[in-house]
Amino acid sequence: MANGRTARQIKLVRNEVLVALNMLYPAALQAEQLMRSLLSVFPTMEWDPFRRDLAYLCEKGYVQRVVSDNESDPKFTPWRQRWFRLTSAGMEVADHVIGDPALDE
Repeated sequence: MANGRTARQIKLVRNEVLVALNMLYPAALQAEQLMRSLLSVFPTMEWDPFRRDLAYLCEKGYVQRVVSDNESDPKFTPWRQRWFRLTSAGMEVADHVIGDPALDE
């Protein structure tokens, strides 16, 4: 268990992030809006574990941060207000074209 979540729960959330962003591809979504959309599926989800999952997906190359024109300094933009979009690699995982053992259930 990581932060009170099982490996299965972590994988479910990460896969749903990819699925949600896949529906909007190639558009981006703010982290706050993304989390709110997932609360209907995971009503007990909290911000900090969600942010960790989003950061993990970015590091894997499946999700990419998009810096909007109105951000004066992207490093200081709060996580909830940051924009994210699916990458082509993330789309392949979301569509089950390729597998990732860290995300497979």
